[in-house]
Amino acid sequence: MNVVDALDAATGTTCLVGAGGKKTTLYALGNRLSTAVVTATVRIPIFDRHVTAVRTTTDPVAALDADPSFPLGLVPDRERADRYLGYDPETVDAIGAAHDGPVLVKADGARTRLLKAPNNREPQVPATADTVVPVASAHAVGEPLTEAVVHRPERVAAITGAAVGDEITPEVVGRVLAHERGGMKRVPADATAIPLVNMVDDEADEAVARRIAAVVRKEVLDGSVDVPRVVLARMRDATVVDVVDIA
Repeated sequence: MNVVDALDAATGTTCLVGAGGKKTTLYALGNRLSTAVVTATVRIPIFDRHVTAVRTTTDPVAALDADPSFPLGLVPDRERADRYLGYDPETVDAIGAAHDGPVLVKADGARTRLLKAPNNREPQVPATADTVVPVASAHAVGEPLTEAVVHRPERVAAITGAAVGDEITPEVVGRVLAHERGGMKRVPADATAIPLVNMVDDEADEAVARRIAAVVRKEVLDGSVDVPRVVLARMRDATVVDVVDIA
């Protein structure tokens, strides 16, 4: 299965949340879709080299109508030399309604860490999102639950029962991905969530990722969010290692 099909990203609005490969996944999808729009509801590093064009505009629907270049980046403004601002979720809803093609959204930040849990303001998921992809890195396992590896380690500790400073286990990562205050936070009621375990680079990583997927499966079976599968992948080269179905 290719990454577009595995993440149900061929149509509608797909939001990337979590840590450990959101931007890599965003750009990999954008370059495999013929009419993709790439945007954000939070700050996003300059990504011009990953798309055909970037338009900075307060009227993205008008810019979309006027520009046939895809993948097309849409952002409201440049905040500073190395990053753009994001739109409010309602504006991304409007982009999705106006565009007859996929919209790919960076919906929270993680400061390049491998794992995260959102704060009270995150994630910024548009109400009409079709798919939410919570991301975590298999490489977080075995590392300490500290700020060097985890964005907001105290929040990860609070929702998993671990302590700051503990070694991160597959159980910790799986619980974060599956938790209503973690990867499942603010998933719209009629949307699908597809957790992505990224950085599955070798057989050892794959064994870790399968343990993470098993935890996710156990945690979400009786949940309120539709989670059809967990994707194990190496997004730096857009390779799906495996798909673990949730049934």
